[in-house]
Amino acid sequence: MKQKWKRLILAVLTAALLMPSARGETVPSDMPGNAVESILNGMTLEEKVGQMLIASFRTWKEGSINSGSGAKAVTELNEEMRAFLAAYHVGGTTLFAENCRDAEQTLTLVSDLQKANQAGGGLPLLVTVDQEGGSIVRLGFGTTGPGNMALAATGNPQNAVLMAKVYGEEMRLLGIHADFAPVVDVNNNPNNPVIGVRAFSDDPLVTARYGAAYVEGLHLAGTMATLKHFPGHGNTDTDSHTSFPRIDATLEELQACELVPFQAGIDAGADMVMTAHIQYPRIEPKTYVSISTGESVFLPATMSRTILTGVLRNQMGFEGVIVSDSLDMAAISDHFTDEDILRLTIEAGIDMLILPIVRDSVIFQRVRNMAETAIRLVREGEISMERIDSSVRRILTLKMKYGLLAKTDFSVSKALVSAAVNGVGSEENRLTAWLITQKALTLVKNENSAFPLHLQPGDKTLILFADSCASRSGAGALAERILSDQGMLPEGAKITVMTNTYDNGATCLYAAKRADHVILVNRVYQSECLNPNTGDGFSTSTFDRIIEMRHEKGLPVILVSCQLPYDAARFPEADAVLLAYASSAMRTVPPTAGEGSAYAPNLPCALCTCFGMGEALGQLPVSLPALSDEYTLTTDIYLPIGVR
Repeated sequence: MKQKWKRLILAVLTAALLMPSARGETVPSDMPGNAVESILNGMTLEEKVGQMLIASFRTWKEGSINSGSGAKAVTELNEEMRAFLAAYHVGGTTLFAENCRDAEQTLTLVSDLQKANQAGGGLPLLVTVDQEGGSIVRLGFGTTGPGNMALAATGNPQNAVLMAKVYGEEMRLLGIHADFAPVVDVNNNPNNPVIGVRAFSDDPLVTARYGAAYVEGLHLAGTMATLKHFPGHGNTDTDSHTSFPRIDATLEELQACELVPFQAGIDAGADMVMTAHIQYPRIEPKTYVSISTGESVFLPATMSRTILTGVLRNQMGFEGVIVSDSLDMAAISDHFTDEDILRLTIEAGIDMLILPIVRDSVIFQRVRNMAETAIRLVREGEISMERIDSSVRRILTLKMKYGLLAKTDFSVSKALVSAAVNGVGSEENRLTAWLITQKALTLVKNENSAFPLHLQPGDKTLILFADSCASRSGAGALAERILSDQGMLPEGAKITVMTNTYDNGATCLYAAKRADHVILVNRVYQSECLNPNTGDGFSTSTFDRIIEMRHEKGLPVILVSCQLPYDAARFPEADAVLLAYASSAMRTVPPTAGEGSAYAPNLPCALCTCFGMGEALGQLPVSLPALSDEYTLTTDIYLPIGVR
């Protein structure tokens, strides 16, 4: 116990004397190194291994989440979680939407996590979150920006700086230190089911500019930035959450494309890099016999010393912390034993491992076992002490740089609660997100004076959502409320919001026939959404009929795309096509700004713009492929990058 307290006191004193301010000012490089070595030399093996582990508690259920009633969101710690943290003193934790109900509760949870982890002498936790913007946000009560592809559509990287700074400032108010963002994958495969609008562009240079700008914005807020998913998850048509992707690219090909934005982010000072669970057999040829199929699979980037140490460290010069993507994703857990997961990832060069995310007591026991196994593997020489020390040295250096080691009081004061409640999701921040979104909206077609609508008193407007975006239909009612509040609706003008289903195609057609104006809202989240013969794309057939029927009467139709922009090529007959690049689930109208849950502003902003509230100022950040007669994406270009 004395050794632990001595180490903590040393950490506090050295950090207080040597640490930069929250503004990210630099310090003499030799002084923090001495302090880090002093701390490292006083740590036990168990404490060192603990620093390399990221443990997260998303939901809780006694027994398996796959049996019986559902799990409960973890908004406060139970005794099992407290005991685990006190025993293993892990290096970090990740928060999810289930953990974050409101500002005060989130502050309290973060405080309790820190106190539990410090019980008995642990070092402060690195608290992380995936707050990318757009469709990937965990702080539902905070500000949700338009997402990466929309940021690139604004044509100005300063908008990425500004949006990331908002995220970073709100995270800091909640005691969160690191954003697992930005995504700097180049979305060079339009069939990609997991990256898509999370990417800035399909152009590596555009991605590099906006990725570096995003890093700058987080740093201006004093928040850590994480580049992901190294060495690139954009050129795949499978999702590593559910399968095991493979990319047959050479290192030279990656250097010409995928690695360009990673290098730009590293040069911008990114603090961490997150790995991809993807096979690159032409770079890492080593194989492993899958525990589920019995077939040989190639080691993924997460387990490749060639990729992580050889390329990322030695060739690209990254000196920060390498963090794995979650180790419970199917690409890893379906093929490797837990012992080999630990051994291979650490020896490859991973510094911090995101352990399986706790959803029930069964997964929780697996996490405990993995922590014990990691310690045993080092004792038995299966993992070298040199590798452990080098990783812990980087982790401590990062924590010291951002002042974590100087902090010992994690109590929640009234002042902290007030600052978080008033600052996170503030009206000012949401207005910033809305104005940036306005600059992103891209009008790639406008014929027959279709856009914007010119409403007359008593006009009827139909906003029809495809079944693929039924969960977004509340955005129509929200847009109506905003337009009404802004005095944009003439007297007697009425907006009707409907969703197309398998059973109401004729009703939708009749409503479109009677309406003075029609806005069709479509959502493509995978290529099947483009095909009218699939369950994801059947509404496009209804949309085809509505466009044809309206044109027979000499009336125009506006098409709003609210996710992947590739549906612009699916509806060439639409008179106007507006791209929004992202949307949030919103079945009902949310409370006014500053109250309750936040939402991605893209779709409400796009709908309001259709009525003349603002202008569509964006430009295409990706090239749009043409469609084949079978509704598949081709290599031909329908619209090139840069169209506005």
